[in-house]
Order: sequence, then structure tokens, then C-alpha cells
Amino acid sequence: MTETWSELAIVPNSTARAWAAERLFRFAVRDLEVTVELGDERLGRGGPVLRIDRPRAFFHRLGVDAKIGFGESYMAGDWSGMDLADLLTPFAERLASLVPKPLQSLRRFVDASKPSSERNTVEGARENIHRHYDLSNELFAEFLDETMTYSSALFEPGSDDLAAAQRRKIDAILDLAGVRDGTRLLEIGTGWGELALRAAKRGAQVTSLTISAEQQTLARKRLAEAGVEDRVDVQLRDYREATGSYDAIVSVEMIEAVGEEYWPAYFRALDKLLAPGGRVGVQGITMPHDRMLATRNSYTWIHKYIFPGGHLMSVQAFEQAVRRYTTLRLDERRGFGQHYARTLRLWRQRFLAAWPRITELGFDETFRRMWEFYLAYTEAGFRSSYIDVYQFGLTKP
Repeated sequence: MTETWSELAIVPNSTARAWAAERLFRFAVRDLEVTVELGDERLGRGGPVLRIDRPRAFFHRLGVDAKIGFGESYMAGDWSGMDLADLLTPFAERLASLVPKPLQSLRRFVDASKPSSERNTVEGARENIHRHYDLSNELFAEFLDETMTYSSALFEPGSDDLAAAQRRKIDAILDLAGVRDGTRLLEIGTGWGELALRAAKRGAQVTSLTISAEQQTLARKRLAEAGVEDRVDVQLRDYREATGSYDAIVSVEMIEAVGEEYWPAYFRALDKLLAPGGRVGVQGITMPHDRMLATRNSYTWIHKYIFPGGHLMSVQAFEQAVRRYTTLRLDERRGFGQHYARTLRLWRQRFLAAWPRITELGFDETFRRMWEFYLAYTEAGFRSSYIDVYQFGLTKP
């Protein structure tokens, strides 16, 4: 464990920041349905227990940057809890009001700014994707299902069959894009190849783009094993470098990695690459429009540790971008955020159960706590409806 995660030496002015962070934390949890154990004190209205094991380090990290420090303090072991998603959901439900309104206007002075090194230029996007998706194919295989699908599933009522739910989601977006025998399909964001595989089995001719070398390698292997490699071309190529004309385009949870600066380029690419009469299916994670505007420049724990360069759209922002940058028509949208919450819970359960094998891949305890927090934190976001996921159907006149 590096010095970052040791008991911190208190630097000048950090005492005042830690003091302020403790007061704000006490204010934030007073009406939440949680129980905060702070020494002999009990804070909150009762519910899942958050035990602060190292108060000095915990409040120091919150004082340095609350949006990053809360997650870092869990990684460091400053606090603990039983089921993290249950514990974090009350926080997610009140995320917009945890800080008193008079202090929210100070956000621009205390929030860390997104580093310029994480801009999603063509080269920057490759590096951002590399930091997450190229961690290890073996790591992802330990907690994903047999389809190796890393996006929200769509469950049948009463079923927790993750693989079946992922195939159901893929079929839904292929249907939305009108993919059938003979379709020239462009996929933006290959993942590990399951969507391309299912499209090829429908008889489509698929061009699939990824900027992850690890994903390209495994996707090609899986497609060859399925006997459809002659129908799928997996290219290591950015969407801005794509050429050709396609009857259909699909893009599943790749838009989160585009970045607001490059939304115009992404939507113009959809319009340019789609043939007249063609259809597009886009699946993306969304957040309320007012929260998107309020946090658009914030640098968060998720950016620092999980998805550098990531940025969520709102449904309103998506619709505005379609109107502003394309000739496409938005025909359909459907949200299924609670399905994502179930997906994330299953991933977390599988990740923790597989941890003894994951350690053999070279990942340490800090990584385990980081990924447990990430999966629980995002599950709480979907459970509380602070974030959602949508499939959008578009057509070109």
C-alpha cells in the first residue's frame, strides 16, 4: 500500500478543511436513512450502517475533495459497511441536496477540474479506454457472464439469468436498428464481440470498431470460435476515422466515453455513415438534465479511478444533439434503469466470489475495494434513479 493510503500527514490548512468537511458530513447524514457510527456517536435516521473506523483520515480526505475523497477513503479502509449498495442508495437519492444550497454556489471554487490529459481526442480516447478496458480480459471474464457483455442486461420478469438477459438486450437493440439478413451493420464499440456475433448469425455483414487492443483480440477469437469471422470485421479504429455507408448502426454504452466536447463529432459521424432509410440504435447511460448541467465540469472519483474522460448525457441533451448535428429522426426511446441495478448487483456478487482467483491475476486489496465501491456506487445510482439507461431508435429519411 503506498503512502497515499497510509495515515495522512496533515498539511497546512487541511485541519480547517477537515473541520468543515466533518460539519458538512454531519449535516448531510442527519436526515438520511442510514446509521453512521462515529466513535460513540450514532448519526442519521437509522438504516444500513456506515462505520467510520479512522475519523481523522476520513474527514481529511473529504476536506481535500469530497467527490473523490469519499471513495478514496473506502479504498484506504477509513470506513466500512455491510452491503455497500444498500448503504450508498440513501446518499444517491439525496445527492443533489447533500450540500446546503447556499454552499452549492461555491462548487466552481472547490471542485477539481477535469484534467486536459483526459480529453477525448483520438489519441486521448485510446489512452482513456486503455486504462479501463485493457486491465485484463481474464479479470472481466471472472465476473461477466458467458457472453462477456459489459453493459446493462434486460431481464425477463422473474428471471436472474444474466446471460439470457444480455442476449435479450442485444436482440432488442438489433431489432431497434432493423438488423436482419443482408444488413450492412456498423457497430461503434465492439466490447468482446457478442453483439457482432448475434448480428452475424442474423445474416448481417458487420464492421465493428474498437479502440481497445485487448477487446479486439478476444472478440476476434470468440467470433472465430463461433464460426462467423467471415461476416465480421473487427477494426482497431476510432469512430471519427470510420468510412463507408451502412444500413444500420448500433452503439451500446459507448457514448459515455465520447465527452461533451466531441458530441457533435459523434452525432455527425452517425449521420454521415448511415445510408438513407437506415436506422440507428444507441444505448446510453443518462442523468437528469439539471444535474448534467450542474456537474458537467466536475472531476469525480469515477473519472479518476474508473472511467477517465467519461461524461453522461441527459435524455434532453441527446435529443438536442440529434436535432442540432444530424438529419436523423428520433423515433423511439425506452428506459430500463432498474435492470441495470440488477445487472450491477450480479456483477458485484460474482466479482467478490471470484476474488481469490482475481488475486492470482496480480490485483491487490486496494483494487478489490476500489471495484467493490465502483459497482456498488453505480448500482445505488440506478436504484435511486439518479442515473438511468435508455435505448434510442433513430432513422434517416
